[in-house]
Amino acid sequence: MMPTFEKLNLRNSFTEFEKAKTLIPGGVMGIRRPYNFVPGEYPIYFDHAKGGTVYDIDGNKYYDFMCAYGPIIIGHREKEIDDCVIAQMQEKGFCFTLTQTYQNRLAEKFNELIPCAEMSLFVTTGSDATTLAIRLSRAYTGKKKVVRCGYHGWHDWCVEVKGGIPKKLYEDVSEFKYNDIESLEQCLKENKDDTAAVIITPLGHPLALKIEEPKPGFLKDVKALAHKYGAVLIFDEIRSGFRVSIGGAQKYYGVTPDMAVFGKAMANGYPISAVTGKKEILKEAEANVFVSSTFFPNSLSYVASLKTIEILQRDKILDNIWEKGKRFNTSIAKILEQHSEVGAELSGIPPMMYISFEKDEKGLYKKKRNDFYALLVRRGIFLQPYHHGYICYRHTEEDLNNAVQAIEESMLYLRDSY
Repeated sequence: MMPTFEKLNLRNSFTEFEKAKTLIPGGVMGIRRPYNFVPGEYPIYFDHAKGGTVYDIDGNKYYDFMCAYGPIIIGHREKEIDDCVIAQMQEKGFCFTLTQTYQNRLAEKFNELIPCAEMSLFVTTGSDATTLAIRLSRAYTGKKKVVRCGYHGWHDWCVEVKGGIPKKLYEDVSEFKYNDIESLEQCLKENKDDTAAVIITPLGHPLALKIEEPKPGFLKDVKALAHKYGAVLIFDEIRSGFRVSIGGAQKYYGVTPDMAVFGKAMANGYPISAVTGKKEILKEAEANVFVSSTFFPNSLSYVASLKTIEILQRDKILDNIWEKGKRFNTSIAKILEQHSEVGAELSGIPPMMYISFEKDEKGLYKKKRNDFYALLVRRGIFLQPYHHGYICYRHTEEDLNNAVQAIEESMLYLRDSY
């Protein structure tokens, strides 16, 4: 039994989900399905949010440390951003046959802030951006092989679940291990000088595993090897961009790739992503690489992104997030150390953290993980068992303190139970 942790009333969520399963395959899509949380303990539908908190359709309140899987960098329903979007909608419109000028302004801002940026292309999702970067690399180099490290989306060349995808669509893609330069070199040697691109998340954040920072010299060695074999180096900064630093992880770690992809935090929740990098590579899209969509030029997300970046710079948002995150992570680390027998591990950096559990032969770590995250969500702390969490600007000290207290009480329960 879980003392003082009452199970949440989730009746509306479960009822709606049963209906959804008759209408939508799986009820909801992908990573938002109940088996990616703790089934029976987590809500399935949210209703509204504000700042750093979110509410489900049963009226339960949560401190939101998932931040919509990363896009919410400032907070939910930021009035200054939303007002710009509403004004654009009401005063100018946003969907036209021709392009509005906001693309130019956003590309100029990228050139100002991001080390690798010389030209940019703007699309909608992270998968759009990574796939376009691969296409540009293949056109630029005339090669076909791709070497990857990290999660890069759901498109045919990179998706982890291969159902419905012919092998020939991903047979030229191989994987190497993060912080293992020898595994990268082995892949490059096997490709016999036919590698078009090396794509890597500069901060290692694999699903359900500890977050890894690059070992000293690792990213520099990745760049040197990619260039030795004539490959384009791509940093996948969908999660790290505009969060690790205003110029991305490449700015923070001091290694500039040939291209990078950005998304999530660049517009505080509005759907937009980007490919940016060396001019000679991006210019392949003038004639040799086709990229087009009815909705790519729609201006609402550009307006939102410009305003988000303005606020990030003006209010030193990332400095604030790092300061809060350092205090938060320090408090968590002390708790986990005090209860080291539980086997919980903290990894990550101040803006992005993850609590996982050491694997054991009996598989008890899975039960500990489920109990731990069930206890947290019952206390209104919304984190995910298989994915790292985030700090946003609107998280208050009270939010963080409540999370720390819930983590400590959950550790006490695990200590007594296991």
